[in-house]
Amino acid sequence: MRKLGTIDLEILDLAMKANGTFNENNLEKSELKRLGVGKILDSLASLKDRKFLSLNSDGSFSITNLAKEILWSNNIPTWAKILRLLQIKSCSIKQIRDILSIREDEILENLEKLRKNQFVLMSPQRQEDKIIKIYEIMSEGIEEIDKTEECGFENTVFSGPTHEIEIISIIDEISKNIQDSKLEQSEKQSILEKLSKLKNKLEI
Repeated sequence: MRKLGTIDLEILDLAMKANGTFNENNLEKSELKRLGVGKILDSLASLKDRKFLSLNSDGSFSITNLAKEILWSNNIPTWAKILRLLQIKSCSIKQIRDILSIREDEILENLEKLRKNQFVLMSPQRQEDKIIKIYEIMSEGIEEIDKTEECGFENTVFSGPTHEIEIISIIDEISKNIQDSKLEQSEKQSILEKLSKLKNKLEI
């Protein structure tokens, strides 16, 4: 993955929220104005040099497909997007949801898998009299996401179980249809037993 800094992320996130293109007014209304004009111009120039932004004739900027491929592409699994984001900065669930535009239940499901594999660590932090769960990437998570640069996403610890869950769901649906069918009871039983054996093998 092409590396991004936290300011790079803020600018690209601004672009995504502005439907891909933003201008000086968008920057002025954003949190980025705290950085000052000089820092913003340096960051915009750096992103343009790295082909993450393109400059339009009216002075606005547009996010490129190359930049979208880092965090916002449909070709990237949710767990990988989360790890890539956490490589840039530690985030709360709300921040992950706002930046990646992914449903919270999907984020929680993937964070749990990442936590169980010791790829991320959750640490509670007090912010404005509230305890917020902050997630950060661990060294094992960095190794795992770095591997995908050469091997893709198919050979990760997540690819197998995800496909198996989908297959098990299909088997359950077929089993229900068989039970509701007009087949002879003995024939139903035979098919259901075979489906049950197949399901058990997948769940091992």
